[in-house]
Amino acid sequence: MTLLGKDFLLTNEMGKKLFHDHASKMPIIDYHCHLSPKEIYENKNYPNLTRIWINDGSFGDHYKWRLMRANGVPEDLITGDGDEYQKLVAWAGTIEKAIGNPLYEWTHLELQRFFGITDPFTTKNVKQVWDKANKMLATDDFKPRNLIKNMNVKVVCTTDDPASDLKYHKLLKQEEAANGFKVLPAMRPDKAFAIGADTFSDYIKEFSSVSGINITDYASFEKAFEQRFEFFSSLGGRLSDHGLNTFHFVKASKDEIEQVFKKGLNNEPLTDHEVDIYSTALLETLMRLNKKFNWTMQYHMNALRNRNHPMFKKIGADAGYDSMGTQPDIAANIMDLLTDMQDEDNIPRTILYSLNPNDWMQLATGMGDFYGDGVEQKLQLGCAWWFNDTREGMEEQLRIMAQQSLLANFVGMLTDSRSFLSYPRHEYFRRVLCNFIGDLVDREQLPDDEDYLGKIVEDISYNNAHDYFGFFD
Repeated sequence: MTLLGKDFLLTNEMGKKLFHDHASKMPIIDYHCHLSPKEIYENKNYPNLTRIWINDGSFGDHYKWRLMRANGVPEDLITGDGDEYQKLVAWAGTIEKAIGNPLYEWTHLELQRFFGITDPFTTKNVKQVWDKANKMLATDDFKPRNLIKNMNVKVVCTTDDPASDLKYHKLLKQEEAANGFKVLPAMRPDKAFAIGADTFSDYIKEFSSVSGINITDYASFEKAFEQRFEFFSSLGGRLSDHGLNTFHFVKASKDEIEQVFKKGLNNEPLTDHEVDIYSTALLETLMRLNKKFNWTMQYHMNALRNRNHPMFKKIGADAGYDSMGTQPDIAANIMDLLTDMQDEDNIPRTILYSLNPNDWMQLATGMGDFYGDGVEQKLQLGCAWWFNDTREGMEEQLRIMAQQSLLANFVGMLTDSRSFLSYPRHEYFRRVLCNFIGDLVDREQLPDDEDYLGKIVEDISYNNAHDYFGFFD
């Protein structure tokens, strides 16, 4: 058997046909990632494999960092300023032990697809991998824009604070035709939700400055957000994204919301109940704006963030110290939010992700209560996210989406990545998707009709995202 051979993950004949003749030919829309628009615009070659693959300062792949720590690798060779070749040696030593982990497969898939390296990656051949990859990384084909273009990516949606000036998006928009792909902003207002943070009042001042609206109360804050939606839309923005690590729906009056907001502006202590009032009000404000501007709203929920406090102080967020959340009623609270907003007909296109798969069935069945407006699959169960981004996790998400809604309407995969080498994750997902459908054929749950099923696969791989998000309108 060959490692990651032609029929990797494909165990039935229909799945093989669907992948090779349909899914593999489709372009990519990466509608949620954490790539830097600055790096895409500057388009500089990476000096070596470690810098593009493991870490470039504090920016890098925290999936890898977690496994390296599990293998006893010192932090100096993970996020620190240790020797970059030795970092790759440490990663090779980690991968040798990572059998059964999706990173084992992703690592080899990236080596194959980008560098043509088909041998298993081990400490024995790390020098050959280092030399070959570094030589290729020095060429024009391995500059960020060509890495995107050569993987047949048509849209990249980055993750951007609403107070951003989107400088690099403006510059990239001018070069869109030459690049052959779009780089679009997607609004991520985490800082706007952090009303209990010491930095909140300073952030609101920044928000006032960039929006041109003097924010003195919650009503003016809403106006400032509307200005930001207009600005993002002018540069092709069509999505917002919301990290709801926890969420409790608490409806309050306008006066109560104003009182809580004023306390936040003054950096006064807030109770959990007051934070819930504010979070609910802001989410509803943003739902109205997403609906008004015809955007899609994404909810990423139920995550435990930055649990290693000493390392958070030393390195910061997104460093591999997050895990699955366990708020048992978060899906019910989301349903309460949707119920309240349905009363005023202000539910936008919505994608629901939970890091805890125990929430998936409740989200999938609950979203069915709010379809409408003549919008195809107005609400979607988001793809298997983060720790669920495995063959089994993807299969479970596909099963629930299929059984509780319309799988053929699904908008498919995203990378959620900080690396330009992560695009083979779309291939991984497409292989799982094709095999899942092929299994249904083998069990005679679907007809043995390649034309019919091939169209569905092509739609999930690319066409649905193309039509759903409106990037090309």
